[in-house]
Amino acid sequence: MSLENPNEVVTRALLRLVAVPGLDRPAALITLDNGFDHTKPNTFGPAGLASLDTAITEALAADPAFVAVTGKPYIFCVGADLTGLPLIADRDQAREIGRLGHRVFARLRDSPVPTFAFVNGAAMGGGLELALHCHYRTLSRGASALALPEVSLGLVPGWGGTQLLPNLIGIAGAAQVVIQNPLTQNRMLKPEQAAELGIADVLLEPADFLERSVEWAAGVVRGEIEVTRPEVDREMWDGVLYFARKMLDDKLHGAVPAAYRALELLALAKDADFATGTAAEDEALADLIFSPELRSGLYAFDLVQRRAKRPVGAPDQGLARKVTKVGVVGAGLMASQLALLFVRRLRVPVVLTDLDQARVDKGVAYVHAEIDKLVGKGRLTEGTAATLRGLVSGSVDKSVFADADFVIEAVFEDLAVKKQVWAELEKIVSPEAVLATNTSSLSVTAMAADLEHPERVVGFHFFNPVAVLPLLEIVRGGRTDDATLATAFAVGRELRKSCVLVADAPAFVVNRLLTRFLGEIFAAIDAGTPPEVADSALDPLGLPMRPLALLQLVGPAVAYHVGQTLHAAFPERFTVRESLRRIAESGKPLLVDDQFNPEVAALLEVGDTPLSADEVRQRALDALAEEVRIMLDEGVVAEPQDIDLCLILGAGWPFHLGGITPYLDRTGTAERVTGRRFLPPGVATLPA
Repeated sequence: MSLENPNEVVTRALLRLVAVPGLDRPAALITLDNGFDHTKPNTFGPAGLASLDTAITEALAADPAFVAVTGKPYIFCVGADLTGLPLIADRDQAREIGRLGHRVFARLRDSPVPTFAFVNGAAMGGGLELALHCHYRTLSRGASALALPEVSLGLVPGWGGTQLLPNLIGIAGAAQVVIQNPLTQNRMLKPEQAAELGIADVLLEPADFLERSVEWAAGVVRGEIEVTRPEVDREMWDGVLYFARKMLDDKLHGAVPAAYRALELLALAKDADFATGTAAEDEALADLIFSPELRSGLYAFDLVQRRAKRPVGAPDQGLARKVTKVGVVGAGLMASQLALLFVRRLRVPVVLTDLDQARVDKGVAYVHAEIDKLVGKGRLTEGTAATLRGLVSGSVDKSVFADADFVIEAVFEDLAVKKQVWAELEKIVSPEAVLATNTSSLSVTAMAADLEHPERVVGFHFFNPVAVLPLLEIVRGGRTDDATLATAFAVGRELRKSCVLVADAPAFVVNRLLTRFLGEIFAAIDAGTPPEVADSALDPLGLPMRPLALLQLVGPAVAYHVGQTLHAAFPERFTVRESLRRIAESGKPLLVDDQFNPEVAALLEVGDTPLSADEVRQRALDALAEEVRIMLDEGVVAEPQDIDLCLILGAGWPFHLGGITPYLDRTGTAERVTGRRFLPPGVATLPA
């Protein structure tokens, strides 16, 4: 059976024998290197595993004092080569991929001489599993990320991770790394966290990491360094997994098969021998590789890793202007968050303005306080923090924007107010200064219509919380020129945001789709559907939060305002809900202790035609399919992939849905509602 992958970028395992002071035999050092720099990380496909297998054979034949595996600069290994997964033809071939990794990695675990992983950089998936097979692990403080992210894609750690990790660090830590972190925006471990959990035996500085690792390993071999690990508590094993399953049920409602399969494998690791556990991993891989959730996960992964880094439609970056000073109009919470982001990433002067000195002072104080928190968390040095504080200032006089190259407004969401802001600023800033609006729904074209230079106005729509959500919708107004747009994309990249080019359409992408989606939920409630039924109707999709919790997070007042904008543009599809207006005006929370607030229930006009959960869910999905098709026909974004990217990065919609269009395709909703699929057959779905 051939496991060859013609697309594989082969990671070679390069062996060298190193003389080590104090040891009478050399150390065998295996370096993983695919021949590219750190921007193309090491991965393992069949050829890479074969290379590692050969290197281990040659290393052991040299009768070394120890064998160590490390990676090229900044990268250890980030796991399996995902390009080969769509090429797997059947379950037997899928099972064999698991067995091959297990067989090669087990040689390090079963080695007659001590084995070490010198984890010098990013180690994820199969890369971290390789390190877990070694007897000892050193870890660089400069390693960018450590994780077992497979569940986020629709897989499980399939090369020993589910069996080795809980027996190394305990079931609670393993459940966090294998299940909880992947389902929490694919959270990565920092080196200090990995060491605290017990994944690493020692943390070393990056500057001389390899030399210190060799010295430390030699100390272990000579018996001068004793590595002790706490005994794993097996009494709490079943209890931890019980609560983990409850968490999955509450959060996913069965929507992610890989998470439940991982839970079963972690349970098996309690008492099963290693061979039994890894055989179960092989079977899990064979099943999950052919699941629709994995195909959607791979599609979503590709969007985030590739498309997000090469925004479709972005102009030539050679047109971008240099930004040496940023102005922020407003000093409220959103404006202050923006000021913090700009000063942290661009390291240029940032000045805020507002109507009075008290508001300005409060905004600047917020930024300074957040910088202090970063120092306290060890994410900034005091010297860097002092520099950043010195770059942030405030004023009630907009003339401070005279030498700003980029000015962003975050004032009240009212077109007349925003137009007045730009009219005042145009008299102050240079003709080349970019004027960016953080509007969530208003027309960028209308905002710039009365300006002398409307070509330098661009939409720059962030998502709250600004520091967490990676999406930035960059909106091209009717007269926005290429230089302005190129500058916006360049700034977005410096802010470390994933930018998507969006046409100037009401509410753009994320807010438009969420408003249509939430509108169906509220329509069902108005019709007489019990709020708890309507709210739970989408549970089978495994969304990050239920609709009413999302509405409470956004704020009923904001949702109502966006709804008004969309109703004005598309009255036949977007209805202004009077019940939502009353809720917004009441200021009462929608939910109390995760239950619908009885005081809010009294504000509803309840009809007498309740819907079932299935009916609510189908109506919501039908509405999404219709709206996505209309948006694509209108040219709001270039392709369905951009819709999915926006929902993944801006609304936290999960990889197992692929955003939304793969799910609408595979459930038949797209064809039934719009007459055709969004994506070609075989894209984000199993081949026919």
